[in-house]
Amino acid sequence: MGAAIARRLGARHRLILADRDPAHLDRLIAALRVEGHDARGVLCDVTDPVAVAKLAQAVSEAGPLAALAHVVGLSPSMGDFRAIMAVNLVGARLIHDAMLPLAGTGAAAIFIASLAAHAAPIDVSLHAILDDPLAPAFLDTLEGALGEPATPTLAYRLSKSALIRLCQREARAWGTRGARILSLSPGLIATPMGALEFEKQPMKYDMLAATPLAREGTMLEIAATVDFLVSRDASFISGTDILVDGGLLAASRHPSSGGPI
Repeated sequence: MGAAIARRLGARHRLILADRDPAHLDRLIAALRVEGHDARGVLCDVTDPVAVAKLAQAVSEAGPLAALAHVVGLSPSMGDFRAIMAVNLVGARLIHDAMLPLAGTGAAAIFIASLAAHAAPIDVSLHAILDDPLAPAFLDTLEGALGEPATPTLAYRLSKSALIRLCQREARAWGTRGARILSLSPGLIATPMGALEFEKQPMKYDMLAATPLAREGTMLEIAATVDFLVSRDASFISGTDILVDGGLLAASRHPSSGGPI
């Protein structure tokens, strides 16, 4: 998904891509350059404050920052509770804090959340903890406050819900710079990560069957949505979550009681 978004945004922007895997990053940058994109890469583990600071320095030197697409994330089958919380939330907050000072008038930041964040309400007693993921002993505090097992699935839902709240809370801070921040919540999207979840979680097939559009979304559709959201055509959209799920959430909340009208 990150590569698809980079290709779409690269039609109008110079690109800086971040990845913690040097071989993967080199291959992607080489491919983008062959395609005609102005692209460079920066090694970065988003959970490492020092690495994030180096990424911000590279963006600052190449700036101004016009668009930020934060796609980094682990699905429930890709890590344990702590790894998922660290990558999906702590890393996102580090990137947010590093990029906000670089945002100028017209800039837009898009953070990829998930339909899973809308699946069930988060206990309000956890909000204060989740809203401060850079606090000392954050993960210890969070685990101690949970009233249920600290599973990867729970970590995914909590981290993505907190990410949406982050974008809502920070809309004013970005707005004071003439910039915008949003989250985007994909539903079932055909990606390698998505395929792994279908393999590990058969209930995904039930979700697919319940999707009104009766198919998965594509990475190109997510990239097109991100491209719109960072464009001037979306210049008054900020501090909200954009759901791209083929109607699945609506269908789950409002089951159809009849045929076509």
